[in-house]
Amino acid sequence: MVYTVTFNPALDYLLYVNDLESNDIIRTEKEQLFYGGKGINVSVILSRLGIENKALGFLAGFSGKQLDEMLKADSMDTDFVYLKEGYTRINVKIKSDREIDINANGPEITDDDITSLFERLERLKKGDCLVLAGSIPKSLPDSIYEKILDRLSNKGIDFVVDATGDLLKNVLKYKPFMVKPNHHELGEIFSVEIKNLDNIKIYSKKLQEMGARNVLVSRGKDGAALLDENGELHTMGNVPGKIVSSVGCGDSMVAGFLAGYYQTKDYQYALKLGSACGNATAFSSSLATKEEIDCMLKNENLK
Repeated sequence: MVYTVTFNPALDYLLYVNDLESNDIIRTEKEQLFYGGKGINVSVILSRLGIENKALGFLAGFSGKQLDEMLKADSMDTDFVYLKEGYTRINVKIKSDREIDINANGPEITDDDITSLFERLERLKKGDCLVLAGSIPKSLPDSIYEKILDRLSNKGIDFVVDATGDLLKNVLKYKPFMVKPNHHELGEIFSVEIKNLDNIKIYSKKLQEMGARNVLVSRGKDGAALLDENGELHTMGNVPGKIVSSVGCGDSMVAGFLAGYYQTKDYQYALKLGSACGNATAFSSSLATKEEIDCMLKNENLK
């Protein structure tokens, strides 16, 4: 069973506008509403790949209820902590000749709320997988990832961490099953510029020396690379084409990788399925469907 945690989920409200420079009232051409949050995205793709999972995290107010209803309408299994005050974020994305993103801060999370999340996490057992993905709200301590892994470290759980900077570095001592920086984030950790696969192998190895078992590095247009726990470097290309949206691509890759690994225990196939999921989402206006992923798996560029 895979569990994901999203500390700061959101509804993304997309407004499509022809003339953003109008001096009068601006009217939209169309609107779309999507759920968002890195852990949630991972859960959605896992579900579409037939992998049993549960989405955890914090929701609040009418917007939180709407997000949960949308997830359940997509056959998602959720167990969120509902906060007593505030509202789940509604991020406004304006799409025109230029794009404007307005991201909200989100509600306050109390010590009691964190306790409620920990009670849910205590249900995890040996062989389960826990995915921690994304940034931490201002109302939570920067050490929250560490506290979770420390609490669960002796239960035989696979930890997957998709975070940046100190959030990532500080959990390596708990020997996570996988970490997933992109090539820019990998370089920032060591204050270097990642230019090629040799650099990726060198600095992924350093992350392994710090505790990570597997290091999955997304490389933008250049595809992805995995340094597995046996020291083997696997690579995968990208499918050429016009990107529709980069939102959720990395999360889709994480989900696809986990699905591929738990189904086959084959790291090369896991990287291929992860890359297929990331590419499929890049060419979609939302998270990729199972049909889009299956189609991408057949593409000759993913070899």
